[in-house]
Amino acid sequence: MPGTDPRYARYVALGDSQTEGLGDGDDTVGLRGWADRLAEQLAQHNSALEYANLAVRGRLAGEVRTEQLSPALALRPDLATVVAGVNDLLRPRFDADEVAGHLEAMFAALTAQGARVATLTFPDIARITPLARPLGSRVTALNDRIRQAARRHGVTVAETSHHPVVTDPRLWSPDRLHASPLGHQRIAAAVAHALALPDSDDTWTHPLPPPKTASPVGWRAAAHELSWAAAFLGPWLGRRLRGRSAGDGHTAKRPHLLPVQTPTDTSHSERPT
Repeated sequence: MPGTDPRYARYVALGDSQTEGLGDGDDTVGLRGWADRLAEQLAQHNSALEYANLAVRGRLAGEVRTEQLSPALALRPDLATVVAGVNDLLRPRFDADEVAGHLEAMFAALTAQGARVATLTFPDIARITPLARPLGSRVTALNDRIRQAARRHGVTVAETSHHPVVTDPRLWSPDRLHASPLGHQRIAAAVAHALALPDSDDTWTHPLPPPKTASPVGWRAAAHELSWAAAFLGPWLGRRLRGRSAGDGHTAKRPHLLPVQTPTDTSHSERPT
């Protein structure tokens, strides 16, 4: 019966910008994101659920471990999500073993304390951004190591990498690095399904209806890529060269366990265009 399922009472989310919720709202009206959406689904079955989100944009996996693991353990969650590594993938000196080692350390510490832990695999970003094609092997290597580490510690994995829909442009923000509201909705549904939560199923894997407008081809596609590079890739590279991060000056949006309010609006419901 809704409101009475005590399976999870304390949910803590660790990660970077995707878990913080970038692409789903903004810093003016507030960020929602897939972890908030998952917490809202949990709260529908346990109105006493408390939720904390420690994620901060721009963080590397090692920084998530250093900055967020101890606070997470102090909150003694019975459910935790750990999603990090994309920022590492984009760095010149990416080391899949090193990144996976940080993730595994978090898996180990949280599960040892008794938490149910969930994570996910990443889509092939070359199918989202053609200019990122050289990074495809990195994504594959990291996903393989995430699966191996998860098996060793009994961590639940939402296998988002297997399904073509996850690279549909409508699931991504214009920067192609962060999910759109629709994408965050699908991620939350994927994690809920992996956890076998009540009212979850595999509909998140289903393709979207055909788009109303065709994707650009030929010179229009090339122009579209150049426009994206100028608007998003250039500034990103500029920050890297200056040793800066999008997360500079930012802290966790929800560092303490607080009750969850289920939203009454449906502005972010699944309505692809």
